Amino acid sequence: MDGWRHIETNKGILLQELSEHGKVMLVFLRHFGCTFCREAMADLNDRRADIENHDTTIVLVHQVGEAYARQILEIYGLEDLHRVSDPNLELYHAFELERGSWRQMFGLRVWLRGFVAGILKGHLVGPEQGDGWQMPGVFMVHRNKIIKRFKHQYASDRPDYVQLAACETQTS
Repeated sequence: MDGWRHIETNKGILLQELSEHGKVMLVFLRHFGCTFCREAMADLNDRRADIENHDTTIVLVHQVGEAYARQILEIYGLEDLHRVSDPNLELYHAFELERGSWRQMFGLRVWLRGFVAGILKGHLVGPEQGDGWQMPGVFMVHRNKIIKRFKHQYASDRPDYVQLAACETQTS
């Protein structure tokens, strides 16, 4: 699991360097056409200032090429964030994020949340680019150690990003 430290963001900075200067929130997204991925990007935009006020740098990990990612992230006002393009899912695997089961992707609770997020809140569904079965997750990293994590049990889970960013860092 150590290989992630030497991954560069789109800004040419190693994840290791970022984590040495403060907390890093690694947000592993599903595919950009996913209703819940779109909701997550909207949530991050809405709560960005509160997250960053906790000495936290947001880094998005996605499954598509950089040019397409920039277009999508621009829609959500997140194009200036650090991000990592991971079409081979190497970082997803390094952080032990698995592919979901049918129930985790399409069970009743997912459909109900999908109706709320997709129809009522307008996040809808777009074209799938990447592995549509890949589960998302959020990891708080500080000084190259995971200090808090949120691994989705269902595609529809909605993390509290501000609460994750508020986690305590290790003092030694």
